[in-house]
Amino acid sequence: MPLVRIDVAAETSTETVAAIGDVIYDAMVSIASVPEHDKFQIVHRHAADELVYPAEGYLGITYSKNIVFIQITWNEGRTVDVKKAFYKAVAEGIHERTGLRQEDIWISLLDTKRENWSFGNGDMQYAPKD
Repeated sequence: MPLVRIDVAAETSTETVAAIGDVIYDAMVSIASVPEHDKFQIVHRHAADELVYPAEGYLGITYSKNIVFIQITWNEGRTVDVKKAFYKAVAEGIHERTGLRQEDIWISLLDTKRENWSFGNGDMQYAPKD
């Protein structure tokens, strides 16, 4: 049920993008109780002027041209502790697998209701039970 959008610099290698996607998926399954095989990801590569961030930093964090924007839409209901553990696992995992700085891993989570998904066939697979 998650939809992951990954935005990276145009020169980011295919291997790095694959590792980023794998780390996110692994953390979703192991920490956030996402079902196995529920891996829907959209990758966008951008020219340098299309990834905008504060050059002076924000909240004590400075960014580089290698910033990775990750936006995940998933079902509501996860605790703050689960989300904190998820953020940490993704930032550390991406750093370990790719060498990208943890400071450059920017994550936004969007919680939505279960009935806001259709996985095909025009059906509401998670329809409320009457």
